[in-house]
Amino acid sequence: MSVTTIDYSKEAPVVEGQPSLRGLDDLIAKPIDEFPHRNWFIGLAITGTMLMIGAVSLGWLLWKGVGVWGINQPVAWGFDVVNFVFWVGIGHAGTLISAILFLLRQRWRTGIARFAEAMTLFAVLCAVQFVLFHTGRPWIAAIWLLPYPNQHGVWVNFTSPLMWDVFAVSTYFTVSAVFWYIGLIPDLATLRDRAKDGIKKTVYAVLSLGWRFSNRHWQHYERAYLILAGFATPLVLSVHTIVSFDFAVSVLPGWHTTIFPPYFVAGAIFSGFAMVQNVLIVTRTAFKFEHLITLDTIEKMNKIILVTGTMVGYAYSMEFFIAWYSGNLTEKFVFINRAFGPYWWAYWIMFTCNVFTPQLFWFKRMRTSLLVSFILAIFVNIGMWFERFVIVVTSLHRDFLPSSWGMFVPTVWDFGLLIGSFGLFFTLVLLFIKFLPAIAMSEIKAVVPGSQPAHHGNGAHHG
Repeated sequence: MSVTTIDYSKEAPVVEGQPSLRGLDDLIAKPIDEFPHRNWFIGLAITGTMLMIGAVSLGWLLWKGVGVWGINQPVAWGFDVVNFVFWVGIGHAGTLISAILFLLRQRWRTGIARFAEAMTLFAVLCAVQFVLFHTGRPWIAAIWLLPYPNQHGVWVNFTSPLMWDVFAVSTYFTVSAVFWYIGLIPDLATLRDRAKDGIKKTVYAVLSLGWRFSNRHWQHYERAYLILAGFATPLVLSVHTIVSFDFAVSVLPGWHTTIFPPYFVAGAIFSGFAMVQNVLIVTRTAFKFEHLITLDTIEKMNKIILVTGTMVGYAYSMEFFIAWYSGNLTEKFVFINRAFGPYWWAYWIMFTCNVFTPQLFWFKRMRTSLLVSFILAIFVNIGMWFERFVIVVTSLHRDFLPSSWGMFVPTVWDFGLLIGSFGLFFTLVLLFIKFLPAIAMSEIKAVVPGSQPAHHGNGAHHG
């Protein structure tokens, strides 16, 4: 009988140096144990102000109706749908890092997985609000999105991709939340045992569900984590695929294309990794996590950004090729209008940020530069937001009849809600850093040099 093991000796260390296990606990729990630094309060003040701008914009929207937005006929979808698709895309990286890379036994994920999982939940919360606001009167319309035939006397329209969104996004959020919480349980128990304050100790004790670090607890935990990773993996592909159906199942030129599902999934991973990259670089520097979130980890993330950015660039090119090859005059016009029409500036911002700038990651010096990584990740998210803007607005503002053409001009309330969504996202990120471990203690300990048995030769142990 032979059992094959994986030889990690040739890989770059996931954790640099020789930190003690107790030292790792102290470092990761430091933001939780200590009174927040002044910079944390400055950051919270900035994000809180952005959140208040969003709250005022939302209050005015609910009071006056969606007419305060710049939407019109023919552009009935504006910033609301653009922001929804953007934030759902941001939420993709967390489940990818946690579930798929876990199943593929990629050890470098351990330093960034917990943070990415939390960002998934925050991004989905930001996305959902725009769907509810778009209904105009969410306190009435929201309940009609759920299938209560006995109470309403009518079924919802299951042939509508907007209805599919409800099930896809809610399932994605539920599984991601359970996956995130299950992974937190061992760390919550560690925080419980460290806590000196009675209230903190009680809260962590309740949340850790009686975890005692026993062998049986670990066996059940690893089995549950593996099963949830298996559930979450197809969701990464399905959720943004279904979001793309909001466009692809229509008959509108520029939307009615079969390339949208893989194109949207690649774009979601692209933007999601860029956002994780941005937040992690700041966190890494602020909390001295340099030896836990290593340059090798950041380089690997940059490689994924390069690959998915190249896929997105290929999709942009294929859209033009398919429009030309189809011989359909209306389809050709839509894409020529995107690149050279009234919104040409949005298209070329999108193309420059998403296609040209990631190509710098072909060079190792660029991939391993924190400043370059941070700046290019910002460009990626700017480009991906404009991608959604281009898809939604340029396909709607000039349709089949020139007599019905129009221009979409966003109002201050459109921008207010966009700013507010970023405020909500980053406020939740700051609160997460303060009250929960940003890095998975239990997982990072498993990849510390010397924590695993050494295997020699070809990595196979015979018994």
